[in-house]
Amino acid sequence: MRLYDRYVLPRIVHYTCSTNSLTRQRMKIVPLAEGRVLEVGIGSGLNFPFYDAAKVTRVWGLDPSRELVGVATEEAKAVPFDVEFMYGGAEDIPLESRSVDTVVMTYSLCSIPQSVPSLREMARVLKEGGRLLFCEHGLAPDASVRRWQRWINPVWRRLGGGCHLNRDIPALIEEAGFRIEGMETMYLPGWRWANFNYWGSAVPR
Repeated sequence: MRLYDRYVLPRIVHYTCSTNSLTRQRMKIVPLAEGRVLEVGIGSGLNFPFYDAAKVTRVWGLDPSRELVGVATEEAKAVPFDVEFMYGGAEDIPLESRSVDTVVMTYSLCSIPQSVPSLREMARVLKEGGRLLFCEHGLAPDASVRRWQRWINPVWRRLGGGCHLNRDIPALIEEAGFRIEGMETMYLPGWRWANFNYWGSAVPR
């Protein structure tokens, strides 16, 4: 699996995360970011076109995949704000406490191994009044779809770099000490067991 994880998986992640439906979801959340931004799971830089350059002064991009960040580094050359990349997981963010105005997380929480500790780290680095902006797929509301998610998840997780189909996104965010300010949900086109989306904002309690 080592060669798969290094050479095949990054291409799959980039392709699946750049579909039209996911791009439309990113456009709902990313433009709301402002100030000094931490993007958790920056991947190949698919969010760069949607940041509002009039509101963003700096973006830190955190990701454990050097292959995907290599692509993002090229994409960052076209943006008008400062970008700095950091390699590693979100359970130990290498930034000072209260140093970030906005945390952006799009299609990342599904694959973060230590989800609640990582969310607590995001809360730690947020300034007073800062917000977490999130857009994620996860646990579906329909029992029949949940059954499919439960059956498929073990194989999906192995082939998808740790991606979980059925994480309860709002429950994880709240367990980590955030209060959800507003959230919307819907099924996107395609496989229902992979496409129930949550998006919104949250603040540390």
